[in-house]
Amino acid sequence: MRSPTAVARLQGLPKSFWVVFAGQFVNRIGNMVVPFLVLYLGQQGMSAGDAGLVLGAVGVGGLLSQPLGGVCTDRWGPRLTLVAGLWASSAAVALLGAARGLPAILAAAVLVGVVLDVYRPAAAAVVASAVSAADRPRAYSLIYWAVNLGVALGGLLAGVLTSHGYWTLFLVQSLATAAFGVVTAVLLPVDRPAPRPPRSGAAAPGIRITRDRLLLALTGLNLLNGLVSAQITVGLPLAIKDDGLGTGLYGSVFLVSGIIIGVTQPMLSAWLERYDRLVVLSVSWLVFGLGIAATALADSVTVYIVTVCVWTLGEIGAASFVGSLVADLAPDHAQGRYQATFGWSYSAAQFIGPPAGAYLYAALGAGALWWSCAALGVVGLVGGLALISPLRRRLTAVPEPLTLQKVD
Repeated sequence: MRSPTAVARLQGLPKSFWVVFAGQFVNRIGNMVVPFLVLYLGQQGMSAGDAGLVLGAVGVGGLLSQPLGGVCTDRWGPRLTLVAGLWASSAAVALLGAARGLPAILAAAVLVGVVLDVYRPAAAAVVASAVSAADRPRAYSLIYWAVNLGVALGGLLAGVLTSHGYWTLFLVQSLATAAFGVVTAVLLPVDRPAPRPPRSGAAAPGIRITRDRLLLALTGLNLLNGLVSAQITVGLPLAIKDDGLGTGLYGSVFLVSGIIIGVTQPMLSAWLERYDRLVVLSVSWLVFGLGIAATALADSVTVYIVTVCVWTLGEIGAASFVGSLVADLAPDHAQGRYQATFGWSYSAAQFIGPPAGAYLYAALGAGALWWSCAALGVVGLVGGLALISPLRRRLTAVPEPLTLQKVD
């Protein structure tokens, strides 16, 4: 079967999807405060230790953000949660920019962490409810593409804005987030309560997730992959520094990765959709882990760029399909909490991964870090493949199954 054209991949998706697609794109362009937070705090006269404490405060708050968003989505609806979460995030970012003194900045940083990703389970739930199961892989893949394009453009824009003062970053992010909230409030349909299962003979909504071993297994495997991903911001710059190659190469890593995603992701994911999603996901976890681990072999700009190409392809394969898998596993009344549970693995990985990677690199040596990344990639492959049969049985038991076999 021939891969669909780029135009064909954009056709047939409902308006609600495009609202989320456009909103995620714009919101990610404006999401520039946290990546530049250390530099901003340094300009404010804070020590490196205090800046790390503030980043830790954002991370602690982030552990609560998606679970909060998931509960609110299932209780009050995705549209209301999207609007409230985005406007709360806009206000929190503005407060952080206005805060002075370490105690006030820490309090604002925790608040930013708590509300920053409340909208994400709600956005995923909107896509799950608006898009048919057959089109979900394509829809979530396009969302991932929009997010990464937004991040790439946001990084370029932030570099320009900082020349006019770091306050511009807070202003742009606050306005972009608020604008996404306004668009959501105006264009998305009013929430309708999701049907709930009968009380008898069914798991209560509050405990269903803890009993869903497939969801928990996918979340755990994604957490391990997230620990590997965290080394892009820790192990990779340390390795580049130790090789004496300069910070310019580190900036090129994100540029090259962004270009690969922007150019190849739509067509690559369209081709991969012909195969079992869990096979693609498992192999992609392995490729990503081995690609990051290959940093150990890099000693020149060329080799570093080759490793970036490898792990970026693994990232594309993994990130393009996880959203649709979680959406297919979730009952209608718990889309928000299922997406939040899975999304929490990203927050936890970014909280645990950097200090763990820094410890391995400093205390046990770079080799220990890179071998650990390779091992986690192998665990992702084996663990993902082990879930194929249970997932097939699960999906064929629902009214609208999604075929996982390769299409001829």
